[in-house]
Order: sequence, then C-alpha cells, then structure tokens
Amino acid sequence: MIKRVLMVNGISRQVVCEQDESLANVLRQNLGLTSVKIGCGTGQCGSCSVIVDGKLIRSCSMKMRRVGDGAVILTTEGIGTPGNLHPIQMAWIAHGGAQCGFCTPGFIVSTYALLLANPKPTREDVRDWFQKYSNACRCTGYKQLVDAVMDAASVMRGEKSIDTLAFEIPKDGRIWGTKYPRPTAVAKVTGTLDYGADLGIRMPEDTLKLALVQAEVSHAKILSIDTSEAEKMPGVVKVVTHKDIKGKNRITGLITFPTNKGDGWDRPILCDEKVFQYGDAIAIVCADTEKNAKAAAAKVKVELERLPEYMSAPAAMADDAIEIHPGTPNVYFEQRIAKGGETAPVFDSAAHVIEDDFYVGRQPHMPIEPDVGFAFLDDEGKLCIHSKSIGLHLHLYMIAPGLGVEPDKLVMVQNPAGGTFGYKFSPTMEALVGAACLATGKPVFLNYTWKQQQQYTGKRSPFFMNVRMACDKDGKLLGMETDWTVDHGPYSEFGDLLTLRGAQFIGAGYDIPNIRGIGRTVATNHAWGSAFRGYGSPQSEFASEVLVDMLAEKIGMDPLEFRHKNVYRKGSTTPTGQDPEVYSLPEILDSLRPRYKEAKQRAKANSTAEIKRGVGISLGVYGCGLDGPDTAEVDAQLNPDGSVTILTCWHDHGQGADMGVLGTAHEALRPLGLSPDRIKLVLNDTRHCPNGGPAGGSRSQVVVGRGIKAACELLMGGMRKADNTFRTYQEMVDEKIAVRYNGKWSAPATECNENGQGSPFTSYMYGVFMAEMAVELATGKATVEKMTCVADIGKINNRLVVDGQMYGGLAQAIGLALSEDYEDIEKHATMKGAGFPYIKQIPDDMVVEYVESPRPEGPFGASGVGELPLTCPHAAVINAIHNACGVRIKKLPALPEKILAGLKG
Repeated sequence: MIKRVLMVNGISRQVVCEQDESLANVLRQNLGLTSVKIGCGTGQCGSCSVIVDGKLIRSCSMKMRRVGDGAVILTTEGIGTPGNLHPIQMAWIAHGGAQCGFCTPGFIVSTYALLLANPKPTREDVRDWFQKYSNACRCTGYKQLVDAVMDAASVMRGEKSIDTLAFEIPKDGRIWGTKYPRPTAVAKVTGTLDYGADLGIRMPEDTLKLALVQAEVSHAKILSIDTSEAEKMPGVVKVVTHKDIKGKNRITGLITFPTNKGDGWDRPILCDEKVFQYGDAIAIVCADTEKNAKAAAAKVKVELERLPEYMSAPAAMADDAIEIHPGTPNVYFEQRIAKGGETAPVFDSAAHVIEDDFYVGRQPHMPIEPDVGFAFLDDEGKLCIHSKSIGLHLHLYMIAPGLGVEPDKLVMVQNPAGGTFGYKFSPTMEALVGAACLATGKPVFLNYTWKQQQQYTGKRSPFFMNVRMACDKDGKLLGMETDWTVDHGPYSEFGDLLTLRGAQFIGAGYDIPNIRGIGRTVATNHAWGSAFRGYGSPQSEFASEVLVDMLAEKIGMDPLEFRHKNVYRKGSTTPTGQDPEVYSLPEILDSLRPRYKEAKQRAKANSTAEIKRGVGISLGVYGCGLDGPDTAEVDAQLNPDGSVTILTCWHDHGQGADMGVLGTAHEALRPLGLSPDRIKLVLNDTRHCPNGGPAGGSRSQVVVGRGIKAACELLMGGMRKADNTFRTYQEMVDEKIAVRYNGKWSAPATECNENGQGSPFTSYMYGVFMAEMAVELATGKATVEKMTCVADIGKINNRLVVDGQMYGGLAQAIGLALSEDYEDIEKHATMKGAGFPYIKQIPDDMVVEYVESPRPEGPFGASGVGELPLTCPHAAVINAIHNACGVRIKKLPALPEKILAGLKG
C-alpha cells in the first residue's frame, strides 16, 4: 500500500491504495469522481482522460506508483459544473456533441488541455490532437466535436460571447424541428450522469462482485465442472453453476416463423452440456471484491471434450458437419422471395445480365462502454435487473422462464447507456446477474472488460450473397435473382427475422418487376448474431448497390443516371410488393447531381501518379418498425402543478430517446402552452412504464411517437371543457375525471408471407450517399476525403439529434467498408485490432442534406433515422475505390492488402 496526497480539482485529497492500482480507479472509487470513465481499460479510447501536472494522460493505464505525492490533477468536475458551465461544455451542448455521452468527459478534458496549449487551433490541429491522445467516439462521427472545439476556442479568446452558444426557444414556443438540447446534455458534459459502472459504485456495501468462468474454445462437450478450489478462495460467497438455476436455464429466442426448424430454446444462461462459442459463460463467481472474484474464477476447473469448430456458414453447411444443436439442422430456416413472374425467361431475353458474389462480415459494435449491469431483490421480493437493455419488456419474457421467475416478479430497468448500436437488442448479462442474485440473495454487480465485450456479445451476422440482375438495352431493370446465406452464430434469436431482411432489402429502392431468390439461416460456432444498426440492410444492399454500379459500367451508363432511371416512382413497388409511402428518391438524386458532378471534376483534377481519386454513390432504404402491426403503449399524466409526465419505454442506445420523447410530446401538447421544462419524462422502467417496445429498426420515432401523440390527445380530451379551454388538475379531481391516460398505436402493416411479399412497414427512410476517395497505389491504402448524404427521413423532430445520427452512422459505415472486423477472436479483441475508426480515419468534410417528405403515418410527418446512415454508404466507398483505381472489392473490409492485391492482379 502507498499513501498519496493529491491536489484534485483544487482540493487537497489523501488516498491510500495499492501501488499497482490505476489512477482511474482511485479517482472513481476512492474519491467518487465518476466523470472519469473506464472504457477499453488499455489506453485506447481516451474516456478516462485527465490532466496530471499539466499533461493530458489516460488514467486507466497510469499506475499509482507513477503518480507523485502532491500531483495536481484536473478532471471534468474541475472544469465546469451543472450550475456553472465552461465554454467547452456549452459548445458541446450547442453542437450535440454528447450523444451516448460516455466518452464526453474525456473529450472535455482533452479539449481543455488542447486549448491551454494552443488557444487558436485549426480544425486539423484539433483532429491531430484527438488522434494523438486516442480520444475515441463511436456515436458522433467527430465532425460536431471539432465544431464544438472551434466555437469554445472563440469564446475563450473573447471573440464571441458564451451566450451565443445558448439555445433560445423561438417566439412561437415550438421546439419541434429545432436544435433544442436534449434533457441529459448538461449531465453528460459535466460528467454527472451515472452510467452502469458509476451506479455500481453506489450500490450497498454487501453487493457482491461477479466474475465469469468462460469457455476458451468455440465448441465442446462439458464433462465436468469443479468449483471446490474456487469456493475456498478469499472473499468468495458462492460459485454459481447451471445446477443453481431453478428455471429452464435457457434464454428463449422467441422464434418468429413456424417454418423455423429450431424451438428457440438453444441459448443456455450457464452452459450445462455444451459450449457453443468462445466466451460462453460456464460459472459465475460471487465474491466481496472484483479482484477476489477474478482470482477465484481462475481456479474453477472445467473438463471439456473438444468438438469440431464451425467458424463460418460454409463450414457448418458441409456434408460432414455435425449438428451444433443436436436435433436441429445447422441450416434451420429458409426464406424465399417471389415477386412478379418467373425470372428465367427474363434473363434469357435480357439485353444485359450481370452476376457476382459478395460478403459483408462480422462487424463488431464497439461501444466505448463495455456491458455492465446489476441486480437486487427489492422489499416486495421482486428481482430487479438494471442493464443497458434496449428491450426491457422483450428481455423480461426472454429470460424469466430460464431463471424460473414469474414475469410479474421481475423488474427491468435501463441504465444510461454508453452506446449499444443494437447489440443490446439481445439480452447479454441480464440473465447472469439475475441468476447470481437469486442464488445468493444478495445484490450483485457485473462489469465486462472491453475484451469480454468483444468476445461475449453479439456481432453483425455475416451474409454470403450471390446476386444476378438483368436490364434492357436502355438500362431499365427487368429482373433479379438472389441467394443469401446468413451466418448467425450458435444462437437462433432473431435469426429468421434477419434472414427475411435479405428478401426485403436486396435491390431495395429500385423498381424490379420480377424477383426470385432464397436465403437461409445457418448456425455456426463464431460469435452469435445480434442486431446492429441497419439490421440486414448493410449486408443486403451492399450486394445490390455494388452490382448496380457494375451493371451501369457494363452498359456504359453513368451510375447516378442508371439509378435515376430505376428508382421508385408512382407505380413502382418494393421487393415485398408494397407501394412506397412517398416517392422522393428521384428528388434526392436530382439534389445530389450537381454535387456529384463537382466531385468527379475534383477527383480528376486532384489525382496524381501516386494517388488516384474517385467518386462513388449508393442508395439506401430501410423500414421503420418491427414487421407487421408493430405496437407501442404510452401513458400521459397530468400532475398537481399542471405539468405533464410522459411514461414509456423509448429505450436509449445513446441516440437521444429523451429528446425524441420530449420533442414529440411537446408538439402534441402545444394546445396546453407548456414550456418544455414542464414536461417530465419517466422512461425505461417496467415497474412504472408501459411497453413501448424495443429500440430497434428505427421504430421509436414512428411507433412510440404515435403512442405519445395518442396518449397526449387522450389527456387533452379529458382536460378539455365545453368552451375548448382546459381543466386544471384540481378541476379534474373534483369532477372525478382521470388524470392518467394510456395511448396505444399499432402500425397498419402486414407481415411478409412465405414468398417475402407483404406490407411490413408503414414508413421507410430513403437516402443517397456519395464518397470521395483517395487510393495510394504503392500501399493500397484507401482514405475517405469527403462523404455526402441526401436523406429523406420525413419531418425532423430535433436537428441536433438527427444530424448526430447521420454523421455517426456514416462514420460506422466507413469503418465497415475499410477496417472493422471481428473474425480473429484474439486479434480483434481490442479497439485497434478490430479496426475502430479514430478521428483521422473519418473525414471532417461530411455534408448532410434533407428532403423532408411528410410521412402519412409518422407523428407530425416524421419517419425514423438511426438505421438509414448505415444502410449502404459503405457501398459508395467501395464504388469510389473502383472509380479511383479500377479495383472492385466485393468482400469487406477493403483492407489495403486487398486493394494492393487487386492493383497487382
């Protein structure tokens, strides 16, 4: 142990700790300074950034033995407080810099250090600084962070007033369509918002810390589990195995379609008979400290019999492959598409035909905050689980039978989440903390390392695709044939629904009268497939968008003009045979055309013998909702002081659920004349909130938004007097009129049939993307120099939130195109190993424009937004690489060695 006296945020603080403890842990746990976030834990993300003796450092990787006595330390808490915001924090709010907000305190401190060193930085200076100090953000796309730094610097130099950064409500009082800051913004920029690990510090003293015993192979029979030595280790209260779980010990995958050959009960909470993937949990050690828990976990002995490991769909489909789940074939679901007439005669007579194979791989979500949660038994005997879940009611019913808990005895709550991007559509550690809590009767806490986050949470499911297209001599599309295989890992949850996406979105955006195809879901032993932003469209549309470019090239037609000829117009139908709700794609392409012409001229003028430049475009379409009559419920309650409370589950990945609810409710309640601060939000707690449904498929703004509108209209209906004025709360009580109303909305949609035909979504999102690329011929390195997007997401609720979603999605698409992968379990277990895009990998020059076509079914004309920017920009990147240097990459990511091989080939 060592003692240190530290000057922290201007206050002298004494700490006693182990010399190998990290400064981050001391600041967080000894001093309660939870603005210091621990993400990667290895100095690769910058979320733990603090200033020590004038130098910016990553405190997770600084051991206390290196911290001198009397060291002067500055954290976000010392820069500004909720009541006294610093210009940097104000600028962050003004530009929407805090989305999930987990990385924000680290960026605030880093910016403070930058502006001390360089009070007048250029934009490139800012980008160089964040790159040098590994400040990583997965949400924003970085552009608005640089905007914020530039504005903050201007204020700090005295060139503008801090008041210019504050939002002013328009004179008409309306915040719909404005840049009104999200309600959590102040807490995020000051580091005072508590995420899961922060709440864990504030748990009761007797809270047990958990460590997992995990498989280090990908497929094996379990012969024995010996916990005896572990149970004797210091501080250990219990080692939980499958024998301690009272229920089915399975998480149900809630099979979507009756033709699925599995039963959905294939994922163990704790492995009992087999290991199905690397990282599978076999036991849970419950101890007084995390250190003791991990030491004991290393003592659990698991005897295994190795089985063949099928790490890809082709391997699992081989004739000699054994069934991963005995009794269920590895190919357990098939989805067909049949639209229009048979395609064989179409292809036989077509003027032009093209066909190729494509692959989009196992993209990792890579939130900065690793998975975290806790559980306890409340005074009513209910099991309460707090996590990053983005589907509380869904997860409740997925895990309750496995735990042996009646649904009405289980409460699910979402903590503020440091990004999920979809992986939390699947329950991850919810059942684990639930099992540990029930087995010990104690509150329990579990925080994955970032390596565990990579190795034991779901990933985007790879698609292997073959697509064939035919057109006439003038370039009019006549038909399409498709074959796609989904590698969904070992667990079936949502695999059938994902496979349906291939039928819905290969070729989406184009009027293709005749389509035939088949897709299949395959169980493998690689990471299980979970939802990821775009859910099936980044795979499906990549194939068709690259093939469209290839077909345009074959017939000698400009790619934009080819698309313009074939996109949806009145009389067109989607691949599912549905009439689009709006026909904005021609307008979107017309809007892009002058920018496209300029970009091509720029690429030609700036290409050199060493670096070739090119331009590529692609089209993206996605539906808003869960297929068919998707439903959400919302409560609106009048309070004694005349304010209104909205209660629902609009789950927050970090995308801005708080602002989505507030903006929609404020617009609905405008007849009451309430200011935004008079609308209270109670969100994402199954004890208090009705079921709004999970946050996936860009459904929340449309489906939950319509539920909010319905609830507010019912409330105002109860308040409205005969003279069209409104009753007060007391008048409602006196007249015995209800003050709380339940609004419910179901989408007027139909699920797709066995041939993929139906009207699955009432609202869609449409966009066109343009990438401007530079390719170094000597190395094969490809760099995105500019991204442009023209999008139609209907009427915009909040421009800060929507812009943030667009920039962030474009950045993730660039990562998918060029660097991101989770194929090698060890190599890809770190941020840098998995190809996480830092600020210099993302262009500062990103342009987003909107065509706001009002949606007939959307609340106040809104559609969704979150999925659109990751539908298919990566195809624009790949098309631009080909335009630059002639190399066409069809299997992602487009690593330099792949491009170089193409150049040499």
